[in-house]
Amino acid sequence: MNTFDRPDDELRALLADVAAGRTTVDEAADGLAGLGLTSVGDFACLDAGRAHRKGVPEIVFGAGKTAEQFAAIVAAFAARATAVVASKVSDEQAGAVSAPPGGELVWHERARMLVVRRGDYRPPAPRGAVGVLAGGTSDTGIADEAAIVCREMGVEVFTAYDVGVAGVHRLVAPLREMSAAGAGALVVAAGMEGALPSVVCGLVDVPVIGLPVSTGYGIGGRGEAALLGMLQSCSPGLAVVNIDNGVGAGVTAALIARRGAS
Repeated sequence: MNTFDRPDDELRALLADVAAGRTTVDEAADGLAGLGLTSVGDFACLDAGRAHRKGVPEIVFGAGKTAEQFAAIVAAFAARATAVVASKVSDEQAGAVSAPPGGELVWHERARMLVVRRGDYRPPAPRGAVGVLAGGTSDTGIADEAAIVCREMGVEVFTAYDVGVAGVHRLVAPLREMSAAGAGALVVAAGMEGALPSVVCGLVDVPVIGLPVSTGYGIGGRGEAALLGMLQSCSPGLAVVNIDNGVGAGVTAALIARRGAS
């Protein structure tokens, strides 16, 4: 289903205890509520079972964590999962993480994302396709966030960057390619006035996820203008995530694409 381990061993042990009469049904229900949860110090409670429930890994958010906290959280996940994904990662945080024995660290500098894979990692079964577009070169880091999440969920990704509305004719070829590839959803990242998702949404017959980016000039330059423009769109079929939330956009697009391809 995904690259992340299921809590099967714990579940089987719990069911065996119920069958043997060592655990009551009520006790088992309480145990199920906490299945897959792992505490790290007094600063984190990890949901290692999320991937099994939703098909979406719990992605570690790096911003606001010390390098020591970040490394401890990643290590705790790596003890229970064959791959760990982290976003908004600083250079210091990335440097504090060590690869598991026989495994690897994959550092996506432009997206500020880190993927840690154990030696027993196996990629998820491929299913579905997504298109990721970015209005300008300054938007590509956040667009990459969405693309990386999609790939980690087993979805094929087609990208087209620097295709903003200042030269709207640049959209023709990539949209044709994405349609021919059967993309089940598109992520469209844009800063400035954020018009690109509305334009794209008016040209395609699949869901579009608008991804506002904090690039631009002066008032609204932190992504507010792009966010408001996308929220006010008159193009039906456009959904919008928060500013710079490439992870949320990627997860949504991947879920749509995988379900549509099943």
